Amino acid sequence: MEFEKHTPTVVGDTQKLSSQDLESQDIPAGNSKDEKLEISIRSQQPSDNQDHSELPRDATEDEIASLPHVTDKVPFAAWAVIIAGAGERFTYFGLIAPWQNYMQYPQGKEPVPGALGLGQATAVNIYNAFFLFSFLTPMLFALISDLWLGRYKTLMLGLVLYLAGSVILIATSLPSALDHGAGIGGLAAALILTGLGAGSVKATFVPFLGDQYLQSKPQLVRRKTGNLVVVDGPRTLQFIYNAYYWFTNIASLGSIPVTFLEWHHEFWSAYLLAAATLSVSIALFAFWSPKLVKVKPQGNVLPQAIRVLVCAAKNGFKLDHATQTYQRTHHNKLVKWTDSFVEEMRRGMIACRVIFFLVIFYLCIAQMYNNLVSQASQMLLGGVPNDMIQAFSGVACIIFGPIMQGLYEVLARRKIPFGPIARITTSFVFCGASMAYAAGVQKLIYTTGPCYDHPFNCPESGDGKQPNNVSVWVQLPVYFLLAIAEILGFVTAFEYAYSKAPREMKTVVQALTQLTAGVASLLGMAISPVSKDPHMVIVYSCLAGAMGISAVVFLWRFRRYDRIDSQLNQF
Repeated sequence: MEFEKHTPTVVGDTQKLSSQDLESQDIPAGNSKDEKLEISIRSQQPSDNQDHSELPRDATEDEIASLPHVTDKVPFAAWAVIIAGAGERFTYFGLIAPWQNYMQYPQGKEPVPGALGLGQATAVNIYNAFFLFSFLTPMLFALISDLWLGRYKTLMLGLVLYLAGSVILIATSLPSALDHGAGIGGLAAALILTGLGAGSVKATFVPFLGDQYLQSKPQLVRRKTGNLVVVDGPRTLQFIYNAYYWFTNIASLGSIPVTFLEWHHEFWSAYLLAAATLSVSIALFAFWSPKLVKVKPQGNVLPQAIRVLVCAAKNGFKLDHATQTYQRTHHNKLVKWTDSFVEEMRRGMIACRVIFFLVIFYLCIAQMYNNLVSQASQMLLGGVPNDMIQAFSGVACIIFGPIMQGLYEVLARRKIPFGPIARITTSFVFCGASMAYAAGVQKLIYTTGPCYDHPFNCPESGDGKQPNNVSVWVQLPVYFLLAIAEILGFVTAFEYAYSKAPREMKTVVQALTQLTAGVASLLGMAISPVSKDPHMVIVYSCLAGAMGISAVVFLWRFRRYDRIDSQLNQF
């Protein structure tokens, strides 16, 4: 289905206002920006004189405040995108899971398989460079999506690039290709193509999934039990993204068969499985294409947004001073944008400021794919691949995902607020705890023989074959803590970026949020020279401390946004 714009069918979060309504309000001059926004929206709320004779109908302000909120029915199109997207995630985890071993260790080394022999610090650096590249490219694909192709076609383009990179990686990881020196060149080409593919997915998938659920005002409905409830759009969107993340973590278990293939049948077989799954994902997107909601390109408003920001900077760095009304009144100047566009930008910038605070969070999560893999290799594996342990993060997400969704339902029924800012803050706490625990595990490794703080680098290791005498299962709580952090942090970030961004800028805002992960990758590259023995206890401890500080500052800076969260949503 092609839509010039969404035609709302069922639900939203609260009474939604047009931007023209917002700009027409007479707001007291002394109020803060957030207070202005809250007052302007409350002044438009409907009266509560409606009866229950005809249901469903738009819910009143009192009904929204007093009645239980429930999720709406999730359309088939959303489930289709979730399932096909899970295939792409299987490929992503299937490709990156073996990379640390592939890059760090030489071919034929025991007990850990390898190929290129670049060492831990260099491998971590390449890892972070890839992540940086894949987090910078979303802006390119956001422009392509908004100006020319739309989200669906841009997503499909990225998946094809993804597949091309996977095929190159398969070909150049064959033993004969490695023997002829094709490994490094093939890896470089594969990283570029898969980075472009990942960038396309990061820019388009989350807003494309959100597009599948069409929203309107909150609806009052009567359940079969006779109870009145409010069908809540943002809670439905939260459920959709939680469901996607749950399926994503099922897909992440693909790292288990991939790592066993890596250990027992060479790296190329692992990459072959990942590429085959991606082919299925592309086929599903194509097969279900007629049933998917596809928003046509609406023109990129980024140049106009930049002009608004420049105007605000010239007028005391106040966005209010960039409005058409202010410019006409104070400077007798006519600008090309409307007051409503400036108001939409204000809400979108709130989302960007919140998401940009996830830099340290992204950096800590990235440890799962490099330094924590290396940490596991220094421990007694008992026949388990060192790069398979990270799969337990996915297992934990599968377990805790429904539990967290149930917790949200209980809190909603009891009217206990647990808004997005509170959820992200809690995710920071769990993430910091995971890094603190990782520091403790590393300290245990360094205080245990045979090689203590230089694992594999002592005569007692038998030419680098004997790790320190610590079981790898001691590392498991790190992944469980990170899993809870991911559920609370990433899912909320998806929802926040989509619901707060202006309609014409949802792909751009999603791309901008990926810059946060790009900055995290830059920080990862900066600390990579010290990401080696015997400094890893300090590295993990510093990450834990930085995460704790981020949690405190984040809550202090943004907690007020939870009070007006429903008014900030833009659908």
